[in-house]
Amino acid sequence: MSVDREVRPGTFPEFDPDDRSSNPSGNRPFRDVLAARVSRRDVLRGGTVVAAASFLGAAGVLGQAGQAVAAPSPTSGRRRPLLGFPPVPTSSADALTVPDGYVAQVLIPWGTPIRSSGPAWRKDASNTAAEQARQIGMHHDGMHFFPLGHGRTGNRRGLLVLNHEYTDRTILYADGDAVMTQEKVNKALAAHGVSVVAIALVDGSWQRVDSRFNRRITGTTPMRFSGPVRASHPALQANNPPMGTLNNCSHGVTPWGTYLACEENWNGYFGTEDSSWEPTPEQARYGVSAAGFDYRWHLVDPRFDVAVNPNELNRFGWMTEIDPFKPNSRPVKRTALGRIKHESATFTESRGRVVVYSGDDQDGDYLYKYVSSAPWRRLRAQGKSPLDHGTLYVARFDDDGTGRWLPLRFGTGPLTAANGWQDQADVLLRTRLAADAVGATPLDRPEWVAVHPNNDVYVTLTNGTSGPTPVNPRDPNPYGHIIRWREQSGDNTATTFAWDIFVLAGDPAYDPSVQLDEEDIFGSPDGLWFDPDGRLWIQTDISNSSQNLASRGYDRIANNQMLAANPATRDIRRFLVGPRGCEITGVITTPDQRTMFINVQHPGEATTAWGTPTPENPRAVSNWPDFDPAGRPRSATVVIRKRDGGVIGT
Repeated sequence: MSVDREVRPGTFPEFDPDDRSSNPSGNRPFRDVLAARVSRRDVLRGGTVVAAASFLGAAGVLGQAGQAVAAPSPTSGRRRPLLGFPPVPTSSADALTVPDGYVAQVLIPWGTPIRSSGPAWRKDASNTAAEQARQIGMHHDGMHFFPLGHGRTGNRRGLLVLNHEYTDRTILYADGDAVMTQEKVNKALAAHGVSVVAIALVDGSWQRVDSRFNRRITGTTPMRFSGPVRASHPALQANNPPMGTLNNCSHGVTPWGTYLACEENWNGYFGTEDSSWEPTPEQARYGVSAAGFDYRWHLVDPRFDVAVNPNELNRFGWMTEIDPFKPNSRPVKRTALGRIKHESATFTESRGRVVVYSGDDQDGDYLYKYVSSAPWRRLRAQGKSPLDHGTLYVARFDDDGTGRWLPLRFGTGPLTAANGWQDQADVLLRTRLAADAVGATPLDRPEWVAVHPNNDVYVTLTNGTSGPTPVNPRDPNPYGHIIRWREQSGDNTATTFAWDIFVLAGDPAYDPSVQLDEEDIFGSPDGLWFDPDGRLWIQTDISNSSQNLASRGYDRIANNQMLAANPATRDIRRFLVGPRGCEITGVITTPDQRTMFINVQHPGEATTAWGTPTPENPRAVSNWPDFDPAGRPRSATVVIRKRDGGVIGT
């Protein structure tokens, strides 16, 4: 996902600072594995790459050892195709576009009072930190709809739980952030975190409604720690109580009805002016630096001064479990799931056990899987959390189209006392280094994971430094791709799998290896979700230093967007295009699939193509969604419905 940063000038293809690898291990990168895999399949024809278009045949799924086997089309037995909407063209307009026959409605933009009695939004950004804590946060990201009721009622009323990833330092404050104050830090902390808000369909329109469940979790909310790394662990002892969740990107939803917020680029909030400070190897592996991401909170708040309060770092990088139906409950950081830059927490079940997939979103980092030690219902009946008792694995991709999940378990393989590992808590606090040690495969920014109804698993690789290779001659890889795999025997708890490429993203006008149709081009896949019918929804996060630029190969792709794919036929269609400077992220529907919620994050952020907002003109790039001549752009949830009341995507 995006991070708040300065736009860097340059020529195609370059990357944003957060895309730089902090992985110094010598582990074999995915690009080399992929090149060897494709070479074995003889996909090169006269020097032209054609492998990406032939993923397991036109309608195949992964069988054992990577062979394609016949698969029933998701349209089998249907009277209409899986993708029935007319595709939307690319756009560079400051608008949100949906297909003919659909209607979009803006819901709960940043600053909306969490309750009707709360403080009103001020379009000049003069709301205080205390007021922001009672309003919807900034930069909406992953989210889920929890129905309030069954049947028709549950399709018309529910709790929307959504992450707020980070803040735009120019747009959040009336006078920008040239001068940092404690009040500004407090407001930013209040704009982070998670919102839980009741919504309902009233008189044909979705609205925020008052509820005892409505609440904010922010960067200062008291937190618990559970699992192998307890709050009493020496590495978690800081100069303040455990509090806050930051940079919540994607999310997860447990089978028992709770929500997990994933902490991603948490390292960027910390810094120091102490010229004698240097990061430890562990801190450097997580990208911790004296400058951070230039938030400069450490200038006024010692909580974020890494030289003064170094252990505060260790309280971030976790998955935070929130019970939306217990408004007085304290969120819990589940440490058995590891400490990385979590992009997602995708749940599935197998043999009664809970399985959680997560990508570590940085160039050259890894893909993870957690498996509970026993069926989750049994553990809960014993008063135990399934997220405290289990094994964390990291993925290794092999040349022959197979792969293996490597356990990150103290005492197993190189993770021993003789090699400097103290216990399981140490393994989890230093998850990235443990994954380095066992030989995981570096990937090009693994992000969201999605599980098909048939149990096949997909992950987006947004971009990275992967070239040149025979299968992907881009040096580096500015467009990204999607891989998928099938666990052995379709059992998601298995430790072996077969993998291949689902789609290579990009624009064939700049890269002939791209096999997408002209009308369906896209780049930098990020968000990913399967609806119950098996449509794969793909959301993009093109860097603001690349959006709309021919020099970066993104002029024809233009603004960020959402597409839908039929996994069996590989038909991909563009469903939605967002306004300027934004990222499209977060997607869920009501149970009847007749209402879809998506998020438009950071519209109007600084871009190379359109300019840089200032306190005097925060509308330099975008004025969506209010288009108020005295206002400013606002992240927002958008409701999408068919005019005929049908299922979204048909």
